[in-house]
Amino acid sequence: MSASDRHHDHASRHGGALTDEVEAVSEEKQAELIRTYDAESNFRKLVGPVGLFVTTIAVILSSFHVYTAGFGLLVEITHRSFHLALVLGLIFLVFPRPVLPKATADAARAWAWSLVFTVFYVYLAWALVDRLATLGEVRNGAPFVAFIALVAFISLPFPQFGGTGDRVAWLDWPLAACAAAISGYFLVFFDDVFIARVGAPIAQDYMMGVLAIVIVMEATRRTMGPLLPAIGMACLLYALLGRHMPGILAHRGYSVDRVVNHIYVGTEGIYGIAVGVVATYVFHFVLFGILAQMTGLGRLFMDLATIVAGRFSGGPAKVSVVSSGLFGMISGSAIANAVTTGSLTIPLMKKYGFSARFSGAVEASASCGGQVTPPVMGASAFVMAELLGVPYKFLVIVAIVPALFHYFACLTMVHLEAKRLKLRGVEPHLIPKLSRVIGESWHLVFPLIALVTMLLLDFTPFLSAFWGIVLCFVSSYIPLVARKLGWGELQGRTLTWGPLVEGMSEGAKYALAIGAACACVGLILGTLTLSGLGFKFSGAVVELAAHAGDWVRAIDPTGWVTDNGAKVFFGLLFVAVACILMGTGIPTTPTYIILASIAAPALATLGVPLLATHFFVFYYGVLADVTPPVALAAYAAAGIAGSEPMRTGLTAFRLSMGKALVPFMFTYTPALLFVDFTWSAFVSAIVAGVVGILALSAAFARWFATTVSRVEQVLLSVGGLILVFNQFWLNVAGFAIVGVTLAANVLRARR
Repeated sequence: MSASDRHHDHASRHGGALTDEVEAVSEEKQAELIRTYDAESNFRKLVGPVGLFVTTIAVILSSFHVYTAGFGLLVEITHRSFHLALVLGLIFLVFPRPVLPKATADAARAWAWSLVFTVFYVYLAWALVDRLATLGEVRNGAPFVAFIALVAFISLPFPQFGGTGDRVAWLDWPLAACAAAISGYFLVFFDDVFIARVGAPIAQDYMMGVLAIVIVMEATRRTMGPLLPAIGMACLLYALLGRHMPGILAHRGYSVDRVVNHIYVGTEGIYGIAVGVVATYVFHFVLFGILAQMTGLGRLFMDLATIVAGRFSGGPAKVSVVSSGLFGMISGSAIANAVTTGSLTIPLMKKYGFSARFSGAVEASASCGGQVTPPVMGASAFVMAELLGVPYKFLVIVAIVPALFHYFACLTMVHLEAKRLKLRGVEPHLIPKLSRVIGESWHLVFPLIALVTMLLLDFTPFLSAFWGIVLCFVSSYIPLVARKLGWGELQGRTLTWGPLVEGMSEGAKYALAIGAACACVGLILGTLTLSGLGFKFSGAVVELAAHAGDWVRAIDPTGWVTDNGAKVFFGLLFVAVACILMGTGIPTTPTYIILASIAAPALATLGVPLLATHFFVFYYGVLADVTPPVALAAYAAAGIAGSEPMRTGLTAFRLSMGKALVPFMFTYTPALLFVDFTWSAFVSAIVAGVVGILALSAAFARWFATTVSRVEQVLLSVGGLILVFNQFWLNVAGFAIVGVTLAANVLRARR
């Protein structure tokens, strides 16, 4: 074992005697859970020449992004093309083909999807050559149709094709070559496509466009399943067959060459804003998070969380909430967050008296909060900044209060559950000393401090990430220098050549799935802008909200429900349901991009501020990770806790109720996002939110000072919910209901 590896091993045990209290889940078990529940992290374990080749390409991809972040980006389309050429090419080598059990419903469903996509690919190629033949562009398009059919065929999940494990199938290599070619085409023929014949593409351009659509959809299927590419396919068919659609959905339709050109050439489709954000912002922060974790920052977060929250009742669960929030700032995946921090906190919670189900749920709920916690909030926040045209620093500031509400709700639920079970905190002698932790790990926070400071000083996000990455490397050598100079023993892993290459490679791999997803989202956004479907969806949401509002006002005896108030409430409710449903099969970022494009305009027409609509969609997209029936973060945590996944998911959703209410709170009181800010609205919303979350937490935990009765549970739920609206008379009623109910509970406890 090298000196750096021995030092890393020592660092992994840092944290005082607390880590010795339980046996943490092994790294092999963590990797297995992440690969099982997080399709975006299901990498092949490649060795030999193939592993060396993939690692080399991944390091080149990371090096390209680090260099351009520090020394200047390339021309927009060139930068995005180089990024996608390597990303899509690596996907077919890094991600295995789907494993299809024989004679099962899953296998039948997978084959059905595969055949549907194959038929669509061949239809698209045939329609293009037929159109080009009509225009006199080609004489014989049969070879092209045959080529697309061949690409579709070798993508089918035949077990005989192999590639389902850690070995790369020989058929994956031509797919990888095609994936690199569709973007390499722009790099080689940039002057021809974008200067010499701009606006007048030739048959070759159209054919490359069809191949690009096929490859993007296949890459997305391989990394995250069929749902997102199926939506892309439906949107493309809608653009092509619009004149045959019924009623409000009908439009004049577009020729296949027009659709393909719109999707492939330019920045309205595949190479649009979604891929642009990944290539210029997201990739750098993913790489920064990987390198920061390797240096030992995650362990430092765990130690600090233990110091802050460990001594209180139910301390291990509160450590889980705080550490997951801190770790989530540098981790873009809720599932990876739940597994990484949960490998220690979940066994610790179980040891101190929490049930396995509750332990897994706490970790899952807290881990999802990391994506909405400043200063690094995941890919969606960078896309939001681009869509809204605001500095990322602005989003960092406005996200603070909603994130605090989420963690206040989690901590309150945990505290009441601990009180109900009469659980103790962590023994004082097991909590690390703050002076020791700071003295041994002070250098690890330099990169994060530098990154946040540069963001707040209005430096570009990619330049901020560049210096964060550089400082991760530099600060990792401080312990080595300190030992040689006799300054003491500092914690952390030194990023020598081996670990640095490993980090650069892993950073590239973790950015592959989001790259494919955003390219596929480009298919959807391109057809939305071409066909106007987004406006029609907005109109449908407004109309449904109006009908629901009319029904409620008809049965309202008080007359308090106004026409616009009912429309806004039901509009929010419909969009929230759409976010949760779409989020069950699609990661947070694609969910946010799609619904921000089609649902946010609907809320804007109802008078909801634009920033609030985007945050509303963002929050509910994140919430899907703990919303059954597909609560992947909760299922991964259940794998560590040894609990039943569905029940763990339901408990995690209950613990995330604060996050479910927060979007309604800042929609009804935009001052929480510093929109139309007044101190009176801001303070009243904070007070109403705190009391409302406290009431709902007591109702769900069925404990305050003593057991909460069924009547008290109903009253607390009603009182807490009406405080969400933050209107004067509703606040008065809510405070009265909650105050009287909690006072009665306290008096009963004293008796």
